[in-house]
Amino acid sequence: MKKPLLNVYAKGFFLHCYFSELMSEKNFDDITIQNISDRANVSRGTIYLHYVDKYDLLDKLIGEHINEMREMCESLADVEFTEANLPWFEYLEKNYLFFPTMLASKGAPSFRSQLNEFLIEEFKNEVDTTKGKNHGLNEDVILQFIVTSYVGIVEWWFKNGMPYSPHVMAEQVGILLERNL
Repeated sequence: MKKPLLNVYAKGFFLHCYFSELMSEKNFDDITIQNISDRANVSRGTIYLHYVDKYDLLDKLIGEHINEMREMCESLADVEFTEANLPWFEYLEKNYLFFPTMLASKGAPSFRSQLNEFLIEEFKNEVDTTKGKNHGLNEDVILQFIVTSYVGIVEWWFKNGMPYSPHVMAEQVGILLERNL
Protein backbone atom coordinates (compact mmCIF):
# COMPACT_ATOMS: atom_id res chain seq x y z
CA MET A 1 0.00 0.00 0.00
CA LYS A 2 1.29 3.48 -0.91
CA LYS A 3 1.95 5.93 1.94
CA PRO A 4 0.31 9.33 1.47
CA LEU A 5 2.60 12.32 1.85
CA LEU A 6 1.59 15.25 4.03
CA ASN A 7 0.92 18.05 1.55
CA VAL A 8 1.70 19.38 -1.90
CA TYR A 9 5.01 20.95 -0.77
CA ALA A 10 6.12 17.73 0.89
CA LYS A 11 5.09 15.71 -2.16
CA GLY A 12 7.06 17.98 -4.45
CA PHE A 13 10.07 17.98 -2.14
CA PHE A 14 10.17 14.21 -1.77
CA LEU A 15 9.52 13.59 -5.47
CA HIS A 16 12.42 15.89 -6.30
CA CYS A 17 14.67 14.06 -3.84
CA TYR A 18 13.75 10.65 -5.22
CA PHE A 19 14.02 11.89 -8.78
CA SER A 20 17.51 13.29 -8.11
CA GLU A 21 18.43 9.99 -6.50
CA LEU A 22 17.26 8.05 -9.56
CA MET A 23 19.14 10.38 -11.90
CA SER A 24 22.34 9.73 -9.96
CA GLU A 25 21.85 6.01 -10.63
CA LYS A 26 20.53 5.91 -14.21
CA ASN A 27 20.43 7.95 -17.35
CA PHE A 28 17.46 10.30 -17.57
CA ASP A 29 16.21 8.62 -20.75
CA ASP A 30 15.97 5.31 -18.87
CA ILE A 31 13.89 6.70 -15.99
CA THR A 32 10.14 6.17 -16.15
CA ILE A 33 7.29 7.68 -14.17
CA GLN A 34 6.84 4.18 -12.74
CA ASN A 35 10.46 4.23 -11.47
CA ILE A 36 9.81 7.58 -9.78
CA SER A 37 6.50 6.33 -8.39
CA ASP A 38 8.10 3.19 -7.00
CA ARG A 39 11.01 5.09 -5.45
CA ALA A 40 8.78 7.76 -3.89
CA ASN A 41 6.23 5.19 -2.75
CA VAL A 42 3.36 7.15 -4.34
CA SER A 43 1.02 6.31 -7.16
CA ARG A 44 1.74 7.38 -10.71
CA GLY A 45 -1.50 9.38 -10.51
CA THR A 46 -0.02 11.44 -7.68
CA ILE A 47 2.94 12.32 -9.87
CA TYR A 48 0.67 13.21 -12.78
CA LEU A 49 -1.35 15.50 -10.50
CA HIS A 50 1.74 17.70 -10.18
CA TYR A 51 3.72 17.09 -13.38
CA VAL A 52 2.85 16.50 -17.03
CA ASP A 53 5.71 14.03 -17.43
CA LYS A 54 9.29 13.41 -16.34
CA TYR A 55 10.49 16.32 -18.51
CA ASP A 56 8.15 18.67 -16.66
CA LEU A 57 9.42 17.30 -13.34
CA LEU A 58 13.02 17.86 -14.43
CA ASP A 59 12.27 21.40 -15.69
CA LYS A 60 10.56 22.33 -12.43
CA LEU A 61 13.37 20.83 -10.36
CA ILE A 62 16.00 22.79 -12.31
CA GLY A 63 13.86 25.93 -12.14
CA GLU A 64 13.51 25.67 -8.37
CA HIS A 65 17.27 25.43 -7.90
CA ILE A 66 17.99 28.32 -10.28
CA ASN A 67 15.36 30.45 -8.52
CA GLU A 68 16.81 29.60 -5.12
CA MET A 69 20.27 30.63 -6.33
CA ARG A 70 18.83 33.84 -7.84
CA GLU A 71 17.27 34.72 -4.49
CA MET A 72 20.63 34.10 -2.81
CA CYS A 73 22.32 36.45 -5.26
CA GLU A 74 19.74 39.15 -4.65
CA SER A 75 20.14 38.90 -0.89
CA LEU A 76 23.96 39.01 -1.17
CA ALA A 77 24.23 41.74 -3.82
CA ASP A 78 26.18 44.16 -1.62
CA VAL A 79 28.55 41.60 -0.09
CA GLU A 80 32.15 40.86 -1.12
CA PHE A 81 32.68 37.70 -3.21
CA THR A 82 34.39 35.80 -0.39
CA GLU A 83 31.45 36.30 1.95
CA ALA A 84 28.82 35.88 -0.78
CA ASN A 85 30.25 32.51 -1.86
CA LEU A 86 29.71 30.84 1.52
CA PRO A 87 25.91 30.47 1.20
CA TRP A 88 26.47 29.20 -2.37
CA PHE A 89 28.88 26.47 -1.37
CA GLU A 90 26.69 25.53 1.61
CA TYR A 91 23.72 25.27 -0.78
CA LEU A 92 25.74 23.17 -3.20
CA GLU A 93 26.83 20.88 -0.35
CA LYS A 94 23.26 20.57 0.93
CA ASN A 95 22.10 19.59 -2.56
CA TYR A 96 25.00 17.25 -3.24
CA LEU A 97 22.86 14.65 -5.01
CA PHE A 98 21.34 17.13 -7.47
CA PHE A 99 24.26 19.24 -8.70
CA PRO A 100 26.87 16.60 -9.59
CA THR A 101 24.18 14.55 -11.34
CA MET A 102 23.00 17.52 -13.38
CA LEU A 103 26.54 18.65 -14.21
CA ALA A 104 27.43 15.12 -15.33
CA SER A 105 24.75 15.56 -18.03
CA LYS A 106 23.05 12.24 -17.45
CA GLY A 107 20.31 13.12 -19.89
CA ALA A 108 19.95 16.71 -18.68
CA PRO A 109 22.46 18.72 -20.70
CA SER A 110 20.15 21.73 -20.60
CA PHE A 111 21.05 22.21 -16.93
CA ARG A 112 24.62 23.28 -17.68
CA SER A 113 23.49 25.85 -20.24
CA GLN A 114 20.80 27.18 -17.87
CA LEU A 115 23.32 27.43 -15.04
CA ASN A 116 25.84 29.18 -17.31
CA GLU A 117 23.22 31.67 -18.54
CA PHE A 118 22.15 32.39 -14.98
CA LEU A 119 25.74 32.95 -13.81
CA ILE A 120 26.51 35.20 -16.79
CA GLU A 121 23.57 37.40 -15.84
CA GLU A 122 24.71 37.47 -12.21
CA PHE A 123 28.35 38.32 -12.99
CA LYS A 124 27.54 40.79 -15.79
CA ASN A 125 27.21 43.74 -13.41
CA GLU A 126 30.60 42.94 -11.89
CA VAL A 127 32.56 43.32 -15.15
CA ASP A 128 34.11 46.71 -15.86
CA THR A 129 36.10 46.94 -19.07
CA THR A 130 36.49 50.73 -18.94
CA LYS A 131 39.28 50.82 -16.37
CA GLY A 132 41.53 48.76 -14.14
CA LYS A 133 42.73 45.23 -14.77
CA ASN A 134 40.04 44.48 -17.39
CA HIS A 135 40.40 47.75 -19.32
CA GLY A 136 40.03 47.09 -23.03
CA LEU A 137 39.10 43.43 -22.67
CA ASN A 138 35.91 42.01 -24.17
CA GLU A 139 33.08 41.64 -21.66
CA ASP A 140 31.83 38.40 -23.26
CA VAL A 141 35.28 36.81 -23.00
CA ILE A 142 35.61 37.82 -19.35
CA LEU A 143 32.14 36.46 -18.53
CA GLN A 144 32.82 33.15 -20.29
CA PHE A 145 36.14 32.85 -18.44
CA ILE A 146 34.58 33.54 -15.03
CA VAL A 147 31.49 31.37 -15.53
CA THR A 148 33.27 28.34 -16.97
CA SER A 149 35.89 28.63 -14.22
CA TYR A 150 33.20 28.83 -11.55
CA VAL A 151 31.25 25.86 -12.87
CA GLY A 152 34.50 23.94 -13.39
CA ILE A 153 35.65 24.45 -9.80
CA VAL A 154 32.24 23.32 -8.54
CA GLU A 155 32.48 20.18 -10.70
CA TRP A 156 36.01 19.53 -9.46
CA TRP A 157 34.86 19.95 -5.85
CA PHE A 158 32.09 17.39 -6.31
CA LYS A 159 34.17 14.89 -8.31
CA ASN A 160 36.80 14.89 -5.60
CA GLY A 161 34.33 14.26 -2.79
CA MET A 162 34.25 17.88 -1.55
CA PRO A 163 37.80 17.77 -0.12
CA TYR A 164 37.47 21.27 1.32
CA SER A 165 34.70 22.73 3.43
CA PRO A 166 32.25 25.24 1.98
CA HIS A 167 34.04 27.89 4.04
CA VAL A 168 37.44 27.15 2.46
CA MET A 169 35.93 26.98 -1.03
CA ALA A 170 34.06 30.25 -0.54
CA GLU A 171 37.19 32.01 0.65
CA GLN A 172 39.46 30.71 -2.12
CA VAL A 173 36.96 31.17 -4.96
CA GLY A 174 36.06 34.62 -3.59
CA ILE A 175 39.71 35.69 -3.70
CA LEU A 176 40.04 34.41 -7.28
CA LEU A 177 36.89 36.26 -8.34
CA GLU A 178 38.13 39.48 -6.72
CA ARG A 179 41.42 39.16 -8.65
CA ASN A 180 39.65 38.68 -11.97
CA LEU A 181 36.66 40.97 -11.70
